[in-house]
Amino acid sequence: MARYEIAFAGQLVPGAQLDAVKANLAKLFQADAQRIALLFSGRRMVIKNNLDAAGAEKYRATLQRAGALVEVQSMPEELEEIELAPPPAGEAPEPLPIATPQAPAGQRLKVLPRDEYMAAFAEVDAPDFGIAPLGEDLQDDKPEAQAPSLDLTQFSLAPVGSDMGEIKTAPAAPPPDISHLKLQE
Repeated sequence: MARYEIAFAGQLVPGAQLDAVKANLAKLFQADAQRIALLFSGRRMVIKNNLDAAGAEKYRATLQRAGALVEVQSMPEELEEIELAPPPAGEAPEPLPIATPQAPAGQRLKVLPRDEYMAAFAEVDAPDFGIAPLGEDLQDDKPEAQAPSLDLTQFSLAPVGSDMGEIKTAPAAPPPDISHLKLQE
């Protein structure tokens, strides 16, 4: 996918006033006068990069309406080169045997590495998981919770309607007299 960059070198659209273009760019980029002065230094400055074609055209049109002539250039596609580490010196290692994926019932499957890069997994002990039928519950059953044994012989019940020592609430104070207050318009 082609990517594009937007670059500006201080060139104006024919007929545009320098002060008006600077003001437009300051408002567009929300930048101060010092940053706008850097844009008009005459050097080519990349304003935005890594845009797709539609985004690059949108930027170009917006900046052209503001009075600035910009370049839209395609960016070279960078290919990342990866260099593999050389194999260790000495004789070539023997290929390691690969374990069969079937383990006897009740035992765990022993996984062996397929090459020297997977040697970190030489001692992995992996369970042999099967595939459960659709809708089956895979979680282990929980044991039933047992009620704790409590000795409640020291407690008794009071007769119905008896006073249990509750604190009586004080009667509410009478509401204040506001009959003398009047609203004025």
